[in-house]
Amino acid sequence: MRADVVVVGLGAFGSAALWRLAQRGVKVVGIERQGIGHPFGSSHGSTRLFRVACMEHPGLTPIAQKSLELWTELGERTGEVYVRQTGSLNVGAPGSRPVSGARRAAAGAGAPTTDLSHDELTARFPQYDVRPEDVAVWDPGAGICYAEPTLRAHVAEAQRLGATVYPHTMVTAIDLEPDHVEVRTPTISIHTDQVVVCAGAWLGKLVPGLPLSPRRTPLFWFQPKDPASDAFQLKNFPAFIWEFPDGRGLWGHGSDEDFLVKVGLDGAKRARDFDPDELDRYIHPREDISELAAAITASFPDLDPEPVKVTPCMVTDSPDGQFLVGRRDERLVIAGGDSGHGFKHCAGVGELLAQLTTKETPYTDVSFIDPLRY
Repeated sequence: MRADVVVVGLGAFGSAALWRLAQRGVKVVGIERQGIGHPFGSSHGSTRLFRVACMEHPGLTPIAQKSLELWTELGERTGEVYVRQTGSLNVGAPGSRPVSGARRAAAGAGAPTTDLSHDELTARFPQYDVRPEDVAVWDPGAGICYAEPTLRAHVAEAQRLGATVYPHTMVTAIDLEPDHVEVRTPTISIHTDQVVVCAGAWLGKLVPGLPLSPRRTPLFWFQPKDPASDAFQLKNFPAFIWEFPDGRGLWGHGSDEDFLVKVGLDGAKRARDFDPDELDRYIHPREDISELAAAITASFPDLDPEPVKVTPCMVTDSPDGQFLVGRRDERLVIAGGDSGHGFKHCAGVGELLAQLTTKETPYTDVSFIDPLRY
């Protein structure tokens, strides 16, 4: 089989790249070793946080804004909503990463935010048992995005535009030849001009030599102690990131009729540098839950610290916490190293991958995520 571009891995980044390449009329093939929207990688579940004032790097704000623009356009065509802009809180001491990082990103991109003093934070969000030094930055353009529905919409739109998709197909080799790339699977071999590899935790296995570290990261959902309370509904308990003095922190969002309260612990001790094919998919109450439950008890006293649902997930870290998005070779483009904050950017990253593959000028600076920086 012959194609202009093959996209390997149809999770968040890969599905978006497939869509944006198909949008340009490129003859593109997408290959996914599992089903579309499967629970074995890093892009599953109902929701992810969506932020505009991105504390991780000011250069991420234009990518988040591009994602919002593309998802809005796609939603207008499909009649679906992929982002709910309920706003979000960045909480911590004035010099903490969530607070200072959000201010820096907002200032660099001209994104509107509002500073909340300690007293304003406690008055507006009494669910938080904040420390005396804690303040917040309110990001009104933020909220939540819908993970699996969005991913499936990317792929469906790509297929509508002419893309060919092979689910349940494992790539066994990617051979870079002088005049083409051969992408091999047990059932089909595809010759292509370029390959875009977005394999999540498996990226380092398919493209050796990348400084990537998979990390086991369970996802947790909770309920309030008072079932009749609406304090932890999304309208009253929007998305948040909260950093503690010891560097750990909580993140999450409230519930609605489709999902429960979601809270995770940043900085928890997790298994890393493992083979993603050997991920421990069991949940261990002592190791997985006890540290998070203690943090919830101290921080949100009215939230039941015993989770009602837990599912394993993976994060793939890079050394500096920034993505690896760009050209690795004349015929090889990669995207990975999400470092736990990738989904909100995936449509914007997909657009960048399509631009880099077709040698268009990227819509924003990509030097800080260039994989050759290492």
